[in-house]
Amino acid sequence: MTELNSAKEQILAASKANNEPQQLIDRRLNARELMEKLRLPRMQRFDFRTWPLIADQPLKWIKSDTNLVEKPTADDEVLKVTQFGQTLLHVNLPQKLRDQGVILTDIFTAAREYPELFNKYFMTAINPEENRLTAYHLAYLNVGLFLYIPKNVEIEKPIEVEIIQDSTQDEPLISHILVIADRGSRIKFIQHLTTVGDHENAANMMIELMAQENSEIDFSSLDEFGPHTHTYFKRRADIGKDAHVEWAVGLMNDGATVGDMDSELLGDGGYANSKMIAVTTRDQEVGVNNRVTNHGKHTTGLINQRGVILEKSELIFNGIGQIIHGAHGAKADQQNRVLIMSDQARGDANPILLIDENDVEAGHAASVGPVDQQQMYYLMSRGIPRAQAERMVIRGFLGAVLSAIPAADVRNKLITILERKLADGQQYK
Repeated sequence: MTELNSAKEQILAASKANNEPQQLIDRRLNARELMEKLRLPRMQRFDFRTWPLIADQPLKWIKSDTNLVEKPTADDEVLKVTQFGQTLLHVNLPQKLRDQGVILTDIFTAAREYPELFNKYFMTAINPEENRLTAYHLAYLNVGLFLYIPKNVEIEKPIEVEIIQDSTQDEPLISHILVIADRGSRIKFIQHLTTVGDHENAANMMIELMAQENSEIDFSSLDEFGPHTHTYFKRRADIGKDAHVEWAVGLMNDGATVGDMDSELLGDGGYANSKMIAVTTRDQEVGVNNRVTNHGKHTTGLINQRGVILEKSELIFNGIGQIIHGAHGAKADQQNRVLIMSDQARGDANPILLIDENDVEAGHAASVGPVDQQQMYYLMSRGIPRAQAERMVIRGFLGAVLSAIPAADVRNKLITILERKLADGQQYK
């Protein structure tokens, strides 16, 4: 009990030094108590209990050396946020959007200046009582972003968010992004995660998408944390009546990674399409739960996961489609497909359907295996070298998610990373 009290006193002092409102401080202290009672989350056929996902460090505020990263370009037409560690380098939101009521700021400013919105939505889709890592996230949260799009506001250009982990220091990155799309609004959101430095650090990354009635959120992410980062991510969307959420994620981290993607179709007529690709190399371990839950009537939940496993790595995809009793006319469909490129690689694709209603459509497909040899023969018979032909087949295999990323520069960057990983993995063979 003495250790717990000491930790709570430290969190209290750090929170006050950060000028946080009392309601957030109280929630932090409660979450620190929950950490003593809750267990780590579990994932089917994947064990990460020994990973250093909880840093043995107090809550503290650290400035990063901004000379270590490229300075953002000044362009009033680009909606851009750049964050290096806990240091917010750049926020650009055109005045015409501010005049329409759009809010884009760091998470702690939102807690102070927009308490009605913040307190209503922050960590409501993701409950800190879910497991020890969600409680840890709230207790030791040290960085984050807040985005609010008012009713019927449509933002045509994507908002681009660059989050750079500062691993030149021993400090976990505990980041929370909260996106609130009010009724009838439209938004495209692109996130890019990278690492500078080679210190061993944890990253605890959470995103909440609140899609209100008849809103649309297109969320893309290119995850590219370094090899010395142990990552836990949790991304969840609460989807209202006739709302629409698209996920497109390129999971290209070089370090051990485990996480959850959740789409909760709460209102009638909602739609969620959760697309992910992952490429694993060396002795990397990656496990993902991708879940869509149909609560409302006539909702549609789709999952499409594609993975490529190289060298001695491991990748587990669990696709979970659930239709709740009363969700008449709901549709749940998923595909989980994995290519294993090495005799020493390990992988699995587990489709799971949980159906508690009769008047529904549900289906799944799963496959684990090597590259299609007929496709390889076709390309090689036309003079294409084997290694290049193999990469072409893999590019086609991953194309459904690659094409879903709206920004061409992010899409091209993802393809470049993919080509590098594939070339390195082919050398291993």
